[in-house]
Amino acid sequence: MGEVKTPRQWFLWSIALVYVCAFASIYVQIPGLYGDEGILPVRLQMPKVQRPLLEQESLLGLGPSLGLAPQQVLELTCLVGVALALCAVLLEPLRDSLIYFCLRVLYLSVYNVGGDFLHSEWDVLLLEAGLLAVLVAPLGLLRCHSSYRYHDTVSFWLTRWLFFRLTFCTGVSKLASGDPAWYDLSALSHHLENQMNPTPLAWYVHQLPDWLLRFGAVVVLQSEIIVPLVTFFAPIRRLRLFGFYVQLFLQLCYILTGNCSLLNLLSITLSFSLLDDDHFNSNTDPKKKKGQEKKPRTVISGSFTSLCMQVNVCTCVGVSSQVPYTSMAGMSVSKVLPAVRDAYSAVERYQLVGAYGIQHRMTSAEGRPEIILEGSYDGLTWTEMNPMYKPGNVNAVPPIVGPHQPRLEWLMWQTAQGGDDTSPWFTGLLQRLLQGKQEVVGLLQVDEAQYPFSQKAPVFIKAKLYNYHFTDPTKDKTHLQAWWRRQYKREFFPIVNLDDPTLKKLLEEAGLKEKFPAQTGSDTPVSQALSLIRDHVKGLSGSLLLSTLLATVAGIFLLKAVFSWVLGGPKPRPASADHKTRKPKEPSEVAEKSQAAAPSNRGGKKDSNEKKDSDRSPRKRK
Repeated sequence: MGEVKTPRQWFLWSIALVYVCAFASIYVQIPGLYGDEGILPVRLQMPKVQRPLLEQESLLGLGPSLGLAPQQVLELTCLVGVALALCAVLLEPLRDSLIYFCLRVLYLSVYNVGGDFLHSEWDVLLLEAGLLAVLVAPLGLLRCHSSYRYHDTVSFWLTRWLFFRLTFCTGVSKLASGDPAWYDLSALSHHLENQMNPTPLAWYVHQLPDWLLRFGAVVVLQSEIIVPLVTFFAPIRRLRLFGFYVQLFLQLCYILTGNCSLLNLLSITLSFSLLDDDHFNSNTDPKKKKGQEKKPRTVISGSFTSLCMQVNVCTCVGVSSQVPYTSMAGMSVSKVLPAVRDAYSAVERYQLVGAYGIQHRMTSAEGRPEIILEGSYDGLTWTEMNPMYKPGNVNAVPPIVGPHQPRLEWLMWQTAQGGDDTSPWFTGLLQRLLQGKQEVVGLLQVDEAQYPFSQKAPVFIKAKLYNYHFTDPTKDKTHLQAWWRRQYKREFFPIVNLDDPTLKKLLEEAGLKEKFPAQTGSDTPVSQALSLIRDHVKGLSGSLLLSTLLATVAGIFLLKAVFSWVLGGPKPRPASADHKTRKPKEPSEVAEKSQAAAPSNRGGKKDSNEKKDSDRSPRKRK
């Protein structure tokens, strides 16, 4: 394994960019998900007894000391995370271990109070990749006289190990689950319409011949099972490069047909661990490249004790990461070595390691199950509440979402596949829609013209379950203008209103029955700033906000490149020290140098030279 300075920089830069997307995406959804009038108010999760800050699982305990309400603490956490991550994206010296440690602490705090909305696979993956960024990044901000160096190469190997676990276990779970769709190679056709957020391109790919889609299923299985085994840890460099481009192509296909999710971005980020500096310097001057090979292969910062500590941490993380996969192999956790089991139990609350692919869902051939909410004023005439980011209206074009992660739509998609209608969040959703809370309505539709109950909240509400399929122009002659066709499956939730005893009972069981009014925070400068920022982003969809943010980052890099090219231009080669501009030397100085350079000259010649020099001196000319 050669030098990995450039891949390491790409890894750290990408992790910071993913943090920007994750924090910003959560921030825009906080009022509807966790606000005082949201689905699951975060203030209800405040501990009854105050504990020391280090013993708490989130930063909500800072609220009273800062004069902020719990919702405002959550917003402040996300905004600080966006600011720190943006600094790391734009400024290379700030891609420091301390910055990534702060980012991980902030995201872990949000994760611990996020409930079901944040317990997704990509959230766990970001926390584990964020830990690796802490180990991989240099630690220079706390050192006054340290050079900008990286840690050992062992810690960067953990990123490749994580990428292997993610890719290989995702592929193996498809077959280990006994999913018949993957055994008869029809899974790709069903996956295109069953994935969380299919794009318009997915509809066109779905129209491809059946044999080509089956071949695509073979390619996916080979890319996720065989390629990682053969290439990720191969001693041959070209095999690793082949594995990188296979995984990059696979993720790009997922993005084009299923929107850009944080899981795709993290997969691409981890894939940089398969590269080395020679791949990025392949077009440089051979002489320069040859000169670079003389440099030491490994740059180690810190003392031998620091290196041993890093190796021990890497070993603990590597061993503990195998415990969650015992269920996939049919093993019991009790059969794991006690020392390994104890190490995993000690770090489980901090989400240092995760398991990926072990909860594979069967690919249904019956279509894509979707929960459709309907509201009514009289209980007779019903109107659908079509969301922005998932199928509802069969004639609506599949939306472009990524990298925004709509948490409500994701959980509704998960619940529709599982069929659970008693989840606390779903009960809270129905309650807020019946109350007409704009924060929750904004999660479904930002445009009031698209929401049928924008003027007055519905009196009754119910939920139905439909199976959606992509239309086929050769078969669905009557659906030429539609992207989807659907079939009614069953009633998902019965008709309820605010006074319904069933709804009240479910709210009480879920702990959402509010006994005391919400307490507002103090009118501090921080609280005023948070309110001002919230007013500016109010009414913006998450996808628009993230697109604007990323476009701004891209614009900054573009302007930086343009100014660097226009103002700097091709700089001339710096002159050596001998050719630098200097003051003319005095003849006496020249004489002294000549005497020092030729100490072995004969005395007569030396005297004659001294005489000539003295004749040339300014004093003699005078």
